[in-house]
Amino acid sequence: MFFGGSATAFIDIPAILIVVGGTFGVTTICFSLREMGRLPRIAFKALFHTVPDAGKTALHMLRLAELSRKRGILGLDQILEDFNDEPFMQKAVAMAVDGIPVEEIHTVLQREINQTADRHTRSANVLRKAAEIAPAMGLIGTLIGLVQMLGNLDDPASIGPGLAVALLTTFYGAVLGNMVFAPLAAKLERNTAEETLVASVCMLAAESVCRKENPRRLEMLLNAMLPPAKRIQYFN
Repeated sequence: MFFGGSATAFIDIPAILIVVGGTFGVTTICFSLREMGRLPRIAFKALFHTVPDAGKTALHMLRLAELSRKRGILGLDQILEDFNDEPFMQKAVAMAVDGIPVEEIHTVLQREINQTADRHTRSANVLRKAAEIAPAMGLIGTLIGLVQMLGNLDDPASIGPGLAVALLTTFYGAVLGNMVFAPLAAKLERNTAEETLVASVCMLAAESVCRKENPRRLEMLLNAMLPPAKRIQYFN
């Protein structure tokens, strides 16, 4: 765009209003205002937030399990503040330290995992719908521009603006749909899968600590959950 001429030639306010405003309006009809309002924060988090590595989390939880076996489960209470940056992990360990039954720990944490995944899935669906609508709004803008251009063929000065709207709305719709909304939805879905795996690792470790199981058994269970590339060898 820059080397082919003036980049300002690709800026047209009416075309932007048609595509961006139309995409937002139609997507809002498909979903609730609450879901639309939550979308920018979740999209920003999906773009810049680093998801914890499941393998490193498993190693960390194995160290906690070994510490619990040596000092007792109440010894973990002194290090809960170290997990302030990982609220789910902190909650899982705190429930185990408080002596909550294993079945209740599983129920509470699994419900939280499901709610978080469901919330992210709905946001990804909003982005997917916007990716479908944006090219359609570009086509509508193209038709609007052509109608304006053909209706004023006797006025050469009006042909340029109409043609600009016709071409640039298609351009904007394709860029927004295929280079913004669809990639964001894919990354959000990927991050959700990773966060679900990390949360499941924390939940399994908390249940194992609560049962006072051998950390070696926990390592075996974690490796059965982790993908091959992230499996760990802590005791070897």
